[in-house]
Amino acid sequence: MSIKKQYLKKDPKVCKVDFKIAKGVFENAENIKIVGDFNEWNTQSEPMKKFKNGAFSQTLKLESGKEYQFKYLVNDSHWENDPEADKYVPNGVTEGETNSVIAV
Repeated sequence: MSIKKQYLKKDPKVCKVDFKIAKGVFENAENIKIVGDFNEWNTQSEPMKKFKNGAFSQTLKLESGKEYQFKYLVNDSHWENDPEADKYVPNGVTEGETNSVIAV
């Protein structure tokens, strides 16, 4: 997995964030969605693009100067954190479970 941040020179209030997941990271993944604060935890959000090699990718434009909680929703049934996240916080739903956080 990887997260790459690119701050836009034309608009410093925006950061393009590339999320990439290599083939096989999530076993039997047919679709993966990035769900979080930035899309109001909408589980019906657009899935990541799946490539022929089995990898997944999606780029989001996020407002700079903020932190966003998120998770990956795999096959519409299984939640996963990103090991490349900037930090983790309690999710406030299930005791002991966390959400990934990205700071941009």
